[in-house]
Amino acid sequence: MLYEPVKRSPKNAIAVLSMHSNGDYLEHSSCTELSKRGYRVLCANNSQSKSGAFEEGTLDRSLTEAKLAVEYLRKVPGVKTVVLFGHSGGATLMSAYQMIAEGGVAACSGAEKVWKCGKELADLPKADGFMSVDSNWGVAAMSLLSIDPAVVDESTGQVVDPGLDLFNPANGFDPKGSRYPAAFIQRFQGAVAERITRLTAAAQARLAAIQQGKGRFADDELFVVPGATLLGFNNKLFPQDISLMAHTKKAWPLIKPDGSIVTEVVPSVRVPTNTQTFTPSMRGAVKTTVKGFLNSYALRVSPDFGYDAEGVHGIDWESSYALTPGNVAHIAAPTLVMGMTGSWEYLAAETIYERSAAKDKQLAFVEGATHVYTPCKACEKTPGQFGDTVKTVYDHLDQWLSDPRRFR
Repeated sequence: MLYEPVKRSPKNAIAVLSMHSNGDYLEHSSCTELSKRGYRVLCANNSQSKSGAFEEGTLDRSLTEAKLAVEYLRKVPGVKTVVLFGHSGGATLMSAYQMIAEGGVAACSGAEKVWKCGKELADLPKADGFMSVDSNWGVAAMSLLSIDPAVVDESTGQVVDPGLDLFNPANGFDPKGSRYPAAFIQRFQGAVAERITRLTAAAQARLAAIQQGKGRFADDELFVVPGATLLGFNNKLFPQDISLMAHTKKAWPLIKPDGSIVTEVVPSVRVPTNTQTFTPSMRGAVKTTVKGFLNSYALRVSPDFGYDAEGVHGIDWESSYALTPGNVAHIAAPTLVMGMTGSWEYLAAETIYERSAAKDKQLAFVEGATHVYTPCKACEKTPGQFGDTVKTVYDHLDQWLSDPRRFR
């Protein structure tokens, strides 16, 4: 749906594309909030958001659909500038799109990629800017951060190793807020790295069998991974233990509730979440195909993979174009990065900003905003502590978009 601006102004010449990698964004807050501020906004869903019980959509398919959206906006009378809006996994899609649009299929088909894109992604029309607004680390990384290393048998989620079960009180779990011992954290994260490596190798082996005519089907096969769906309710270890992913490495601009900006090491204000395991259920499983897994979820990690109070390390960001920090290293277009301190994913903003190749790039955090930009009520120490965070987020976007020096 194309949202027209409420009032006529020079901002009307800027069109924003708001689209998620697998969600329906026809009514996302960006649609109304940005059009209210004078911009045209094309809010879209995609085939993956309609795929039903099995996640049949792939990143490649969503990219071809984003191409249609950009082509459409280029033809809207009065539009001179097109900017991509990436929220959460939408930033995976939008950053991959702009990287390939700027660099061609060579950007997504090199030897470093687990899955190499094809010619169907050639000739993507470039956008003029990219906004990453509480992006996560990428669809593939979020699946990695949701993998349950306690799974004993890949055919079922109902058998787990109690020594790796993060919901086992003996390992430090507490529904009111866990504090896992350092030895358990290291063991857990090491087992996650081992499992994703096995899963990627297994998917590659099945792809080879399919290509040799030895697969279950001629074109693809189902690929189900217990305890690994990337949705927020299934993220593991750091949502339960808020001493992990607790603050940025460096000092950055933090927008306060009154609109003032301070520069400091930015702390998270989130509270512990995710106190129930979904590993035994189908809801907690990644349900895709061999090609879909390799395209959207597979990646490479080093043996030292893990995360601590300051963020994630040990992921090969260049191993997949389903990883936002890897994609932005090849994007020259002006880039805005924002993180929400009431969100469990906010630290990705620092990684994305630092890896961005754009000469014109900005980073800011919004105090007390959730992943969907609303005030984090559970994080408040006093009622209304964080003010109108939705307004704060979109006012900042407006300032960045409307700067006359940016898009000429």
